[in-house]
Amino acid sequence: MSKKALITGITGQDGAYLAQFLLDKGYEVYGTYRRLSTPNFWRLQYLGVFEEVNLIPADLLDASSMLEAIKISQPDEVYHLAAQSFVGASFEQPVGAGEITGLGVTRILEAVREINPNIKFYQASSSELYGNGSLEPQSEATPFCPASPYAAAKLYGYWTTKIYREGYGIFACNGILFNHESPLRGLEFVTRKITNAVAKIALGLEKELKLGNLEAKRDWGYAPEYVESMWLILQQEEPDDYVIATNETHTVQEFIEKAFAVADLEWKNYVSVNEKFFRPLDVHYLQGDFSKANKMLCWEPKVKFDTLVEIMVKEDLQRWQKWLKGERFPWDAPNYPSENKILSRMWRLER
Repeated sequence: MSKKALITGITGQDGAYLAQFLLDKGYEVYGTYRRLSTPNFWRLQYLGVFEEVNLIPADLLDASSMLEAIKISQPDEVYHLAAQSFVGASFEQPVGAGEITGLGVTRILEAVREINPNIKFYQASSSELYGNGSLEPQSEATPFCPASPYAAAKLYGYWTTKIYREGYGIFACNGILFNHESPLRGLEFVTRKITNAVAKIALGLEKELKLGNLEAKRDWGYAPEYVESMWLILQQEEPDDYVIATNETHTVQEFIEKAFAVADLEWKNYVSVNEKFFRPLDVHYLQGDFSKANKMLCWEPKVKFDTLVEIMVKEDLQRWQKWLKGERFPWDAPNYPSENKILSRMWRLER
């Protein structure tokens, strides 16, 4: 009999890749999504798995809907990926970040505890937990120092997961994943913002790219590889927490340089810095140490930085080329508003 998995946030980058991965493993896959006036299933459609997953409407603000999702799916494993997942937006909506990204973890763990405490639970923790607390590679033993409402909410979820593991004996684990990217990344994230802009500039659809802090350093990996680590974490004999990373760090500027080089463009001719895109408090350095995951899970990243950037730029170029030819396919970019039209708290403060 095949295993059942419930993925909260199945419409996001990680949710879609994880759904594809688990389907290939023979799982029966269920996923929660929020009802919106404009459905957001493009990633599942893009990967060709939309028809193979079972969708359940739910909301992390509504505990009863999480209970219902567990009752309907009766999962062996729950992968909790849903969150208000963009760091910048958490400064604009700090209370929402706490309610959704923080307390949402408690709501779903309570549902697991009440319905079936034998369910294995994965919590999507984040490298943002470390904030600016360390200038050395961060491991499971590195102290946390959150630097955003998002990170503070994730810290709450991290500790709640450990509490339910130790207090109730639930197989509950934290995956502390460092930045992981792909062509399915949302356009609000700097990596996809860059690769999408490079594609449009190369094709004459745009003339410039405005960004914030170019000196921030991040540990960037490839999302399809990272979802495998989520599954591996729940296959262990004992529940535990793991850092998933590449052990490398690169600046935003390095990402820009590589992305424009893929399109044979000189980045300095197109990129400018705009204070609108600076955060009130930014994290300067993140680099993970995945030694424990390598030892215990036999996991390691295969796609390196240069290859990751190349994959993303070429995919965005191909999409815009197809779009210009009149082809239509599941995609986000044509309907995404220019950030110049979006007024934020940071923009008001600057003015």
